[in-house]
Amino acid sequence: MKRTIHFMKMHGVGNDYIFVDTALYPIPDPQAAAIAWSRPHMGIGSDGLVLIGRSDTPDADFTMRIFNADGSEGLMCGNASRCIGKYVYEQGLTAATTIRLKTASGIKTLELTVGADGIVESVTVDMLAPVLENPVLFRPAAEPLPDGVFVSMGNPHYVIFVDEIDAVDVATSGAILEHNACFPERCNIEFAQVRDDGIRMRVWERGSGITMACGTGACATAVAAAVTGRTSRHTRVIMDGGTLDIDWRQGDNHVYLTGPATHVYSGDILL
Repeated sequence: MKRTIHFMKMHGVGNDYIFVDTALYPIPDPQAAAIAWSRPHMGIGSDGLVLIGRSDTPDADFTMRIFNADGSEGLMCGNASRCIGKYVYEQGLTAATTIRLKTASGIKTLELTVGADGIVESVTVDMLAPVLENPVLFRPAAEPLPDGVFVSMGNPHYVIFVDEIDAVDVATSGAILEHNACFPERCNIEFAQVRDDGIRMRVWERGSGITMACGTGACATAVAAAVTGRTSRHTRVIMDGGTLDIDWRQGDNHVYLTGPATHVYSGDILL
């Protein structure tokens, strides 16, 4: 017997997901739901499905599970985590403006900026410290790669700096590099051009393909630009869907991601 599932469609600078509160609407097979619902024209259409839960441990307030459009489970998403901050506050699930979110890559702290009208205007996510070497996610000797920088933000990224971003065939190159043998669990691929107004970046996300933005990818790109001396530790990353502020702070070595979260619409779907 089919059930009606209430969902909310949200995006962070164009990186769009379907959000479901699993305390009210359990999803027994999220992989299948992500594939079916993410399809454009024949589903809701999105980059994936995000499940919001209540934490069963005292060190976190809420939980996030994220499933890409191909059904694979992701470890972390900066854009989706900002959307969760907006969701739980505006839906009255919490009155706190500091929220601890349990993800597959650790507990992330969200700091909400709320306007006088009670609407969340932006969210800053403590993405924790980047990892530049990770033998589980990156084996550099496995297969030839174009010059780039590997950065783990809880999930794997490979950042390639280019002279002209618009000349890159992201679809072809991204699809090939995602499955390169250097990346045992596949990889997100970023192409980046450093400009006077910030870093222009385009992304191929593992499990979703080309997306308009990627929060962890923006963080990885900013870290890669800083470690290679291309920028300072505080920069803007400009993507197809909008711009994010990235601050890799010297004091705690954590990366702080700031940007908006947008409610597109709410609806019901049969499962």
